[in-house]
Amino acid sequence: MQGLLDKRLLWVGGKGGVGKTTVAASLAVLAARRERRVLVISTDPAHSLGDVFDRELGDTPRRLLPNLDAMEIDPDAEVEAHLARVVTQMRRYAAPEMMQELERQMRLTRQSPGAQEAALLERLSRIVTDDEAPYDLVIFDTAPTGHTLRLLTLPEAMAAWTDGLLAHNRKSEELGKVLAHLTPKRGRDVATPFDDPQEDALSDLDEKTRDVAQTLIERRRLFHRARRRIEDPAQTGFLFVLTPERLPILETARAVQALEAVNIPVAGTLVNRVIPDMADGEFLRARREQEANYLARIDEQLAHLPRPRLPMLPSDVQGIPILEELASHLEQLGF
Repeated sequence: MQGLLDKRLLWVGGKGGVGKTTVAASLAVLAARRERRVLVISTDPAHSLGDVFDRELGDTPRRLLPNLDAMEIDPDAEVEAHLARVVTQMRRYAAPEMMQELERQMRLTRQSPGAQEAALLERLSRIVTDDEAPYDLVIFDTAPTGHTLRLLTLPEAMAAWTDGLLAHNRKSEELGKVLAHLTPKRGRDVATPFDDPQEDALSDLDEKTRDVAQTLIERRRLFHRARRRIEDPAQTGFLFVLTPERLPILETARAVQALEAVNIPVAGTLVNRVIPDMADGEFLRARREQEANYLARIDEQLAHLPRPRLPMLPSDVQGIPILEELASHLEQLGF
């Protein structure tokens, strides 16, 4: 795991309940201790990052330690902000009598499946590509594995959809559909990007439609820039946290395969809550025997990745002092 904290972007993921947030927070503390300017961000709608730090966190960075800021992105707020931008743009073109229907569509879109993911993708893309941000390392405490995989692979799904849209809708009359897709009936289209078109694809359009299409093209380019950085192993690493149990092992193995299939660099895994050797008693002896089988399975199924082990702690993790202690454990493991 040497060099993992020297990257620009670090994603910490895994099955729900395996300790992702604790690990992300501890790694942030460790990196800040090394004089790196760190921002740790929770992207999980069920935030627990503030609970782990024992601090109130919001949608803007809060300083917790020297060199360490933290924040919790509010997916609902991201949807509201995105739809507000859409309404602002539509007001420039829509007739006054259409605004009531537009606002009704916006209310429906707020609850559309995928609306949060699409809006969150745009926010994360801006964070990933922000070269002016005052941070050396951004750590993402992600939602459970399935949600994160959908989020990281969403640009491909959006690109495929928009390829056909632009190719078949060059005339102003046809490209009026662009406006409809800005107020989608299916939440997946909330942050729809366009592939970069040929210049003549836009030249045939009227000024209003061309302006809307250009907005979508710029968003598409934003997603491409973000994706290139996420795919760059010099800048990005994905760390999976798991526990020595059957379901986390199965889910992690599948997730590693899924990310590697789309060229997202997986830096390694961290096996959390391993029973310490000093633990005694008949119950723990039986648990340790079972755990040994699972640890062997991890070594077999994830043999191509680093697999350091973090022992189970005698108490819950809450507050900066215990995170400092956990950071020291991680340092001893080679982070």
